Amino acid sequence: MASYGPISLLTATDARSHVHLIVGSNPLAAARCGQSLSTGASPILLAPERAELHYTLQKRLDDGEVKWMKEDFRDDHLLTLGREEVGHIVDAVFVTSGPREPLSARISSLCKRNRIPVNVVDAPQLCTFSLLSAHVDGPLQIGITTNGRGCKLASRIRREVAASLPPNLGSACARLGDVRRKIQEEDHLLHMALADGEDVDDSIDQLASFNKLVTEADLDAAKNRRMRWLSQVCEYWPLKRLAAITDDDVATILKSYEDMGPAESIGRSATTDSNPVGLGRIILAGSGPGHPDLLTRATYKAIQCADLVLADKLVPSGVLDLIPRRTPVHIARKFPGNADAAQAELQETALAGVRAGKTVLRLKQGDPYVYGRGGEEVEYFSKEGCLAPDRVVVLPGVTSALSAPLFAAIPATQRDVADQVLVCTGTGKKGKPPQPPEFVASRTVVFLMALHRVAGLVDELTAHTEAEKGAGGSDGGEEKKEKSRRQLWPRDTPCAVVERASCPDQRVIRTTLARVAEAVEHEGSRPPGLLVVGRACEFLHPPDPAGRPWSVEDGFRGLDFAPEVVGLGGL
Repeated sequence: MASYGPISLLTATDARSHVHLIVGSNPLAAARCGQSLSTGASPILLAPERAELHYTLQKRLDDGEVKWMKEDFRDDHLLTLGREEVGHIVDAVFVTSGPREPLSARISSLCKRNRIPVNVVDAPQLCTFSLLSAHVDGPLQIGITTNGRGCKLASRIRREVAASLPPNLGSACARLGDVRRKIQEEDHLLHMALADGEDVDDSIDQLASFNKLVTEADLDAAKNRRMRWLSQVCEYWPLKRLAAITDDDVATILKSYEDMGPAESIGRSATTDSNPVGLGRIILAGSGPGHPDLLTRATYKAIQCADLVLADKLVPSGVLDLIPRRTPVHIARKFPGNADAAQAELQETALAGVRAGKTVLRLKQGDPYVYGRGGEEVEYFSKEGCLAPDRVVVLPGVTSALSAPLFAAIPATQRDVADQVLVCTGTGKKGKPPQPPEFVASRTVVFLMALHRVAGLVDELTAHTEAEKGAGGSDGGEEKKEKSRRQLWPRDTPCAVVERASCPDQRVIRTTLARVAEAVEHEGSRPPGLLVVGRACEFLHPPDPAGRPWSVEDGFRGLDFAPEVVGLGGL
């Protein structure tokens, strides 16, 4: 693939009160004046009095929106027409005459020399910035650029992107922004979370610490839980649900979590019937790793017939979009330090629905019985009186423990490479590290719930724990003790981080145990994710011949069976 230079999109500029110099009098100059005015800037049209003005440009002049300097361009225009506060230097220059005009290259050179942003139509080599095809919805702005290689295509892409967004998403951004501001004003310990880099600006993806474990002893983090909950809402709620957020939802987010009372459903009422017909039933269903096409037919039917859906926060939007609009949906407000309270809240809400005669669907990611707490939920409902076999139904799902390696092109078992698979948790109950598995050369190990503490996990795999060092007593000698110890994993063992498996934004980081913690810290977090360890990781992907410590692969189209290219003759 050809190289197109560095990424150009970096900042969004507040252009209010800026002075923009537009050189030319053609229809494009009229468009540039309109674009300048839409940003709150003051455009100055530079064209000789003899120039023939486009009618829309003439109207803006007649309305007093644009100032017209009836002169040919002079070098000093760049340094004298701007704001007083910046020494009268103009803030940006738009040249509409095209690259073949000698004046275009001259203006570009002068602007670059004086560090004035300049754009010359159809001449990327003369520009220091390019214009975006922008979609604006209140505070939400989305800009598309092809970096001068296809302006009409940028407009088409912008329209397609805008059409795919749910309505009122800009209003949701405004509401959530108000929530964030109020929390900042009310939570006096918020600055401690900010100092840790947990809440930065729009340009930064989720950090590796996004789902960092919070223990009961971490009181400061507990006091900041409202901001943590807001971060989880923005990351995990489907866009359609976010766009439907109401003032009541905002009030719920702002409430203190001291009582941990039941939360409201998202954008819909979740009240139960006042006159229940009889005891309903609870369905625990796995939604698979992420892509809606990987749902079982049984789970899809359960989604369609449920009276109330209680979904884990990791269930992706593609699956939640299958829920009928009439069905109330409650998404678990689990975040680090609040998992047990949120779990209890879901169980109580489900039980209330069952007692009201409803069919309640507990929608989980992956498989309910593979680190999904499905067993303890079945136990809870049984103790609460849901004893009949048809009152609690458990439906299997495709577990990410086996499907994520597949989508990352890692054969978990492979003849002469790996003859066994071990699925482990990276985090035990109450955040305690579990007993690490021993090294077996022919084993593939999949660690779930591990990436938030990947550095600690690597240390435990590659070195003996303090408990292991102290075990074995004094009898039998050092040789006997050494033989009884767990076999350690070599630090050069291949491994891979697989995040959001089967979703469009799937990411795979391929590296070794020695570098995986550094890679995760550098690349940031894209939950949910897991860690695959073993020689199978490099069977289809040999080590990078360039010697890079890790490689990153973005995107997933493995279930897109439509033709990649349609010949024009077939249209």
